Amino acid sequence: MTDVIRVLVVDDHPMFAQAIELLIQREEGLEILGSVSSGEEALEAVLRAPPDVVLMDIDLPGMDGIEATRRIRSEHPDIQVVAITGFHEHDVIAQAIQAGACGYVPKTEAPDRVLETVKRAASGEMVLPTGDVHAVLAKLKERTRARTDAQAALASLTLREREVLDMICDGRSTGEIASALFITQSTALTHASAAAYVAMFGASPAPTSAPAS
Repeated sequence: MTDVIRVLVVDDHPMFAQAIELLIQREEGLEILGSVSSGEEALEAVLRAPPDVVLMDIDLPGMDGIEATRRIRSEHPDIQVVAITGFHEHDVIAQAIQAGACGYVPKTEAPDRVLETVKRAASGEMVLPTGDVHAVLAKLKERTRARTDAQAALASLTLREREVLDMICDGRSTGEIASALFITQSTALTHASAAAYVAMFGASPAPTSAPAS
C-alpha cells in the first residue's frame, strides 16, 4: 500500500456516492479514484486503477455487492473491501464478510467514522461497529455450520449421484443424462431425485432400494 490510501466507491445512488467522494477528497492521506454504480463496473474499475479500499454498497443492480466483493477479493487479494450499506441485517453483513469484506459501515454513520473505517481497513483491520460484533459473529458461525453440513451431505452422495447432479446443473434432462451415462431414464431419475434432495435440504433422503448403476 502507498502512503496515500486510494479509494473506490461503488454505489448506485448518485447523491450518496458524490457525498462520499467529496468527504474523501477533503481528507489528507486519502485519494478518491472515482465512483461506479454496479458490481460489473467495479470489477472493471479495479483493473484500470487498483484501489487500496473499495467502499461497496450491497444492494446493487445486476451483480450485487456481495458477489462483487467475492470476485474482487478472489482476483485482487491486496484490495480491502468495506461493505457500506443501508441494511442493518446481521445476516446480510455476515454474507458480505464471508465473501471477503473486512467489515462494514452503515450509510447513516458519521463522516469521521467513515473516514476512520477506510483508514483501518487499509491497514488490514477487521472493522465492525462495536455493538454489532457479537451478532455478526454469531451469524457467521451459523452460516459456516450450515455450509459444513451441506458439504458433508454432498459428500454422502455416490459418485454416480454427483455425476447426475453436475449434469442437472448443466441443464441436462433426465433423458440426456440416461443416454450419456448408459443407464435407464428411471435410474437417472432416481439418482437425480436423491441428488436434488441433498442439494435442497442438506441431508440424504431415507434409504430405498439401490438403483442399478
